[in-house]
Amino acid sequence: MKTPLLKVDNLAVEVSGKAGKVRLIDGVSFEIEAGGAVGIVGESGSGKSMTSLAIMRLIPDPPLKVAEGRVEFAGVNLLDLPKSKMPDIRGRDIAMIFQEPMSSLNPVMTIGDQIGEALKLHTPGNSEQRRARIIELLRLVGIPNPEGRLGAYPHQFSGGMRQRVMIAMAVACNPKLLIADEPTTALYVTIQAQVLELMHKVRKTLNTAVLLISHDLGVIADVCDRVIVMYAGRVVEDADVRSVFRAPAHPYTRALLKSIPRIGDDQTRLFQIPGSVPAAGSVKQGCPFYSRCTLRIDRCAAEMPPMSSFGAAHRAACWVTARELAVASRKEAVK
Repeated sequence: MKTPLLKVDNLAVEVSGKAGKVRLIDGVSFEIEAGGAVGIVGESGSGKSMTSLAIMRLIPDPPLKVAEGRVEFAGVNLLDLPKSKMPDIRGRDIAMIFQEPMSSLNPVMTIGDQIGEALKLHTPGNSEQRRARIIELLRLVGIPNPEGRLGAYPHQFSGGMRQRVMIAMAVACNPKLLIADEPTTALYVTIQAQVLELMHKVRKTLNTAVLLISHDLGVIADVCDRVIVMYAGRVVEDADVRSVFRAPAHPYTRALLKSIPRIGDDQTRLFQIPGSVPAAGSVKQGCPFYSRCTLRIDRCAAEMPPMSSFGAAHRAACWVTARELAVASRKEAVK
């Protein structure tokens, strides 16, 4: 077994308020190998972005707090490090692309200066060497005329170009891990395809591991090797991409796949999952997907199902699917 580059084990984040402590994410575990790509998918409010911020130790503490768990990066538990040590890791070893590039980029700094900040902080070299590296990075991410765009400001770029600049900033120091939080949100389909192709290029060129966060299973399928499906702050399914699309084990994953429009589909209306993700802390026991699940049984309301195996490297937390698998196994044994 290879030692994973990133190992998240039983991570839990809670918030303190008038009603007491409420868990926003609970028991999240997954691994990413060096050069690998893992996607986290789920609706808004499922805990995807909170998980990434907890890994980077960017959650506001207080009122939020990592209640338990470990985040091991290259064998070091990041949660044990002094806060003063994290800026040395962010940008150099772990980089992050945030959802909205316009709000993430400084509107009063030029593109060249913003990319140069990370280089100045984490790498040796003089101003001329940094300038050459910035031009190289802009060329890598497909910015035309990079020499002439160093002095441009974010508002002078399109949404897709700003996202490319964010990627250039993120990979400036050749990080071992790139966390991308909804990198294609609010972009045209053609621009989305270009950004995803760029992520493939970065991963191949720099051997950078990728943690991709998205609500779009199609985007996850394009980039990732494995999929983590989250719902209401919990991991409900963990499998390789092919297994998830071929034989999804959790009813929530099945519903997400069913809601994807398909060419030639004769349905007059798109499928939608009834209801919405429950508010944090509102589900006191049982499966959080119970109220929206069409396959639910009484046990689902009383007990949270554990992660069960549904094949090689495929796990899901569902009483119904586990029972179906057990029945199928008994029938196969009788034959």
